[in-house]
Amino acid sequence: MPFEVSNSLFIIPLFLAIAIGWWLGRRQQRWSFKQRPVQTLNAEYFTGLDYLLNENVDQAIESFIRALEINSDTIPAHLALAKLFRRKGDVERAIQIHQNLLARPDLTRTDFMRVQMALARDYYAVGLLDRAENLLQEIIKSQTTKSTRHNALSLLISLYEKESEWQQALETAEKLSVDERRKLANELAHYCCELAEEALLRKQFQGATQFLKKADAFDGAKVRMALMNARIAMSMGQWKQALRYLKQVPQFDKLFVSEIIPLLRKCYAELGQNADYVNYLKVLLGQAPSTSVMIELAGIVQEEQGSYAAGAFITEELKRRPSVKGFNRLIDLHIEYGSESAKDSLRVLRGLTGQLEASKPVYRCNSCGFSGRSLLWHCPSCKQWGTTKPIQGLEGE
Repeated sequence: MPFEVSNSLFIIPLFLAIAIGWWLGRRQQRWSFKQRPVQTLNAEYFTGLDYLLNENVDQAIESFIRALEINSDTIPAHLALAKLFRRKGDVERAIQIHQNLLARPDLTRTDFMRVQMALARDYYAVGLLDRAENLLQEIIKSQTTKSTRHNALSLLISLYEKESEWQQALETAEKLSVDERRKLANELAHYCCELAEEALLRKQFQGATQFLKKADAFDGAKVRMALMNARIAMSMGQWKQALRYLKQVPQFDKLFVSEIIPLLRKCYAELGQNADYVNYLKVLLGQAPSTSVMIELAGIVQEEQGSYAAGAFITEELKRRPSVKGFNRLIDLHIEYGSESAKDSLRVLRGLTGQLEASKPVYRCNSCGFSGRSLLWHCPSCKQWGTTKPIQGLEGE
């Protein structure tokens, strides 16, 4: 890994050096009568190239900066240098370059907006979000290119997301074109869900429902919306409506079946439809196999037929779909109906397997692999929305 990082830091300045060399060559052809300045610039250029070949990247960058004149022809090179500083974490140097460029009176309107956009990225990277926000809003209000406006709006949406300003993020997204909004549909749906969560905390069920209806207009967060709508319906005692929402979850994503089991149990119990609950669990076990469904059915078998029958049921299911969680439930049942001589050994084994289960994550992001024991709709590692799901297999469902 260190070799790869060093390599990338070497390659970027190398391309930059080639670009600077090409530009200097053109200047020498255009203004060959100005021999002395060109020779000075070329000396700096070759000094920087020498530093670069010896992998002294910082010294090379300094030489290239001295080799450049600040005018419209060299702005791309300066922007590239500043971007390199920002990637290295030296954001202050990047800010300085951009501020020096903005101080030039001969900048074209297009170049001015490009530099402002780059400076906004600097502020965003270093955490000066207020400054970044002000710059981005200026860019959006001004007459600029379609590309720069799009980049400014996208970065501003990311900024509001970072600050959990969901309403402002949604309002900013409204300024994007229809096609651009469609690309952000999943994120925008989750922003609406975040607003709905805030309304639920205040017990504003009608407000939460309105935000979820707005989320439904986007193509994303379907599982989250179904779970939230079910919670709202349950809070209002609308058990049949809650069941309809819960049954949507396996249709949207079978991996989330484990999330609806406690809610299903509550709804069917309130409706007094225990037989229907058992039948639906059997359907789920066939269509969307899950350890949580199996354990729930085993609990019902235990109530009706005893621990031995429940243990036999789990044993058969584990042959088809082994899991640590299912094995632990089987040990619990054996402790209940097993012989006294075997119980001590089983308890020791259960303590070890219990520690194993408790140490394992329950959810994992399918984008970056970040894992934990809580369901997070926004991955704290890769910042993607809706990529975290219950873990499957031996150590999961």
